[in-house]
Amino acid sequence: MNTDFPRLLTLLRKESGYSQKQAAQKLGISQALLSHYEKGIRECGLDFLVAAADFYGVSCDYLLGRSPDRNGSTLAVEDIPEPEAMVQTRFSKSIFPVLNKKLISNSLNILFDLLGKCDNKALTSDVSAYLMAAVYRMFRIVFSANPKNHNAMFSVPASVSAGYCDSVMAISAQKAQAISKGELPGAEEIKNADELLITTESLSEKYPTSATSLFNLIQNTENNINSLVK
Repeated sequence: MNTDFPRLLTLLRKESGYSQKQAAQKLGISQALLSHYEKGIRECGLDFLVAAADFYGVSCDYLLGRSPDRNGSTLAVEDIPEPEAMVQTRFSKSIFPVLNKKLISNSLNILFDLLGKCDNKALTSDVSAYLMAAVYRMFRIVFSANPKNHNAMFSVPASVSAGYCDSVMAISAQKAQAISKGELPGAEEIKNADELLITTESLSEKYPTSATSLFNLIQNTENNINSLVK
C-alpha cells in the first residue's frame, strides 16, 4: 500500500481548509470512505485518484508521492534557480536574516566549488546529505513555530525527526571525513588533492567576492563554539 497517498490526501484537505465532510461531498464519496482513504485503511481506485488530483489542483504523481512537486515535475539542474535569482524577502525590522543568508550562501559556493575540484562523487554526496539534513531540521523547527501548520507535509513523524537528522548528519560527517583521508574501504580516492591546497590568501584570490563571507562564518562559528566551553 502506498503510504504517501493517505498523508498527502489529508494534507491537501487541511491546507485547503475543508473539513472531512465537506471534502467528501465535493469529491462525491461518503465521509467514512474518505476517512478510510486518509487513514490508509482502504486503497482508492484510479477514478478517485484523478478526481482528487483535479480537485486539489495537483498531479497524480504528487498525490502518490512519486514527485515532491505539486505539478509532478521532475527537477533538472537547469530548472533550479540560482539563489540570487530568487525573490528577495524584505525584512522591515532587521537585516540580520539577510546578512546570515549571504554569509552561508557565499560560503557554500566556495565549499561546492572545492568539491567540484575534488571530482569525488561519494564525498560530494555525503557533504550534501549532511547539509540537507541540517536545513531540513531547521526548517521543521521554524515550521513548528505555528501550531496551525500541518505535520502531514512530512512523512517522518516530528517526534523522531530530530533524532534521525542527527544520525544522518553524524554518519555523513564521519563518512566524508574518512573519504577525505582515504580511510573509507572501497571508496574512490580524491583525484585532485592538490587543488585543495588552501590558504587565506588563495581563498581571497580565487573567490574575491565570497571569501570574506567564509572568513566571517568561520569566526562566528568558532565564537559560538568557544562560548560553550568557557
